[in-house]
Amino acid sequence: MTIKSSGFSLIELLVVIAIIGILSAVGTVTYSSYSNSAKVTSAKNIMQQIGLGQIEYLSGYGTYYYNSESGDCNVDIGQGNGTTSNAIEANLFNGGDIITSETRFDMCIQKVDGNNGTFLIKATNGSSEITLDHTGAWGDSFD
Repeated sequence: MTIKSSGFSLIELLVVIAIIGILSAVGTVTYSSYSNSAKVTSAKNIMQQIGLGQIEYLSGYGTYYYNSESGDCNVDIGQGNGTTSNAIEANLFNGGDIITSETRFDMCIQKVDGNNGTFLIKATNGSSEITLDHTGAWGDSFD
């Protein structure tokens, strides 16, 4: 006499749950990495727009715009709507929302070595810092 089972055993259910857990963990890590790299790329695009805005500002005022005239500029940390970011938008983009909060990067522009012909754009989100100088050279530091 054979008895037919009409359901799943506990072992089969546990194996399926384990496989789903592994797949979701891998997917979460992959998505997180993708999301972070997209934010960095977006911040770099914004920094290039700021560089172009600097050229336009130079042609109008005869000098570059700086958040900090001497030394290191203090970048507001990581929301995209800090005072230095808002000042850049006001002075270079007539108040346009260029530095968006979705990137989670705040930016500032500093004068390099007291030289009016040079500037350094800095972006930080608290754990990563990206720089772009007046020549177009990038610098990255990621934790």
